[in-house]
Amino acid sequence: MSGRLSGRTAMVVGAGSIGPGWGNGKATAVLFAREGARVFCVDLNETAAQETAELIRGEGGEAEVCQADATSSADVERAVASCVERFGGIDVLDNNVGILAFGGVVELPEAEWDRVFAVNVKSCFLAMKHAIPVMERAGGGSIVNISSIAGIRCMRAPLVGYYASKAALNHLTRATAVEYASRSIRVNAIVPGLMKTPMVEAAFDEFGSSYDAGDVDAMWRARDAQVPMGHMGDAWDVAHTALFLASDESRYVTGVALPVDGGISLKCA
Repeated sequence: MSGRLSGRTAMVVGAGSIGPGWGNGKATAVLFAREGARVFCVDLNETAAQETAELIRGEGGEAEVCQADATSSADVERAVASCVERFGGIDVLDNNVGILAFGGVVELPEAEWDRVFAVNVKSCFLAMKHAIPVMERAGGGSIVNISSIAGIRCMRAPLVGYYASKAALNHLTRATAVEYASRSIRVNAIVPGLMKTPMVEAAFDEFGSSYDAGDVDAMWRARDAQVPMGHMGDAWDVAHTALFLASDESRYVTGVALPVDGGISLKCA
């Protein structure tokens, strides 16, 4: 590794993984640490965040853990304050939390609509609200929001709340990028396409029915076949893109919603 984040502090919200393997937040936290960052691992599931932190420490990196509900302003404010107290500031904010709720506008319960927007949009709003003043006092920083291809096109599954929330996150990213560009705070979004991650596997009962897949492997094959490159991406594809956006290599990049999707967003059908 080349130390692209050497001497910096990265706060990764959603640093744990929903199940075995590598989720986006877990891979990003580990990669940031490998590139020299001190990583503050925030997650609702403290055990999952601890697992990520232990991986970082096991490789000789520096990491701390904070259990917090990303939809609670008080929790997020406490997490930001704890990160500043432990590491002295926040140079990089990486927002990884996200949930799915299946159903169209008729089928999806109102409470589920509200829950999806709270987790997928409000969490990023709150993290930026509390972290940006810290970055501003330090003279700048980089924010990376993890969105989805669902924010720019409709996919196979009925996920109206997820689609709408990720579209909102894309524009929240753009609006914030414009507001803070003159203060050296860059704000970008990553737009992953079809990914092979624990979150998708955990939702097999719903996703599998969309593909008429009898098992998880059949669903993976069907998803691979949709992508122009012939295969899905994984958490490391997201993590390496986040590293680029967090580092000085992207110093002139702000307000983008960058697809990491193997070309699927270019397809007409």
